[in-house]
Amino acid sequence: MIDWMIGNTFLADAADAVPPAAGPGPSPLVTLAPLAFVFALFYFLMIRPQQNERKKRDALLQELKKNDKVVTIGGLICTVVDLSSDGQEVTVKLDDSTRVKMLRSSINGLYSKEAAEKS
Repeated sequence: MIDWMIGNTFLADAADAVPPAAGPGPSPLVTLAPLAFVFALFYFLMIRPQQNERKKRDALLQELKKNDKVVTIGGLICTVVDLSSDGQEVTVKLDDSTRVKMLRSSINGLYSKEAAEKS
């Protein structure tokens, strides 16, 4: 009887030691689908709108001309007086006697009274 118990214990231990046969793993597409969805969502909600705004701002800065009213990044409302030949610097007039030379990239956009009144 003892031999029979020892034999059953050995068989039970051997059955536990063998891992169950694993089926094929999940498809790589199933694994990457959530990651691709999150990336697409991030792209369409964050990156693409920012790129569009950047293109609009760059086009606006390239089309600057004398006597345009602009708002600087610091919030100053100025009038463009002169554009440098290299296109990097702009001279603006704050009032009748104050002129400031600044980088073109420090201009935030064109000034309009309607937009200022709304905000």
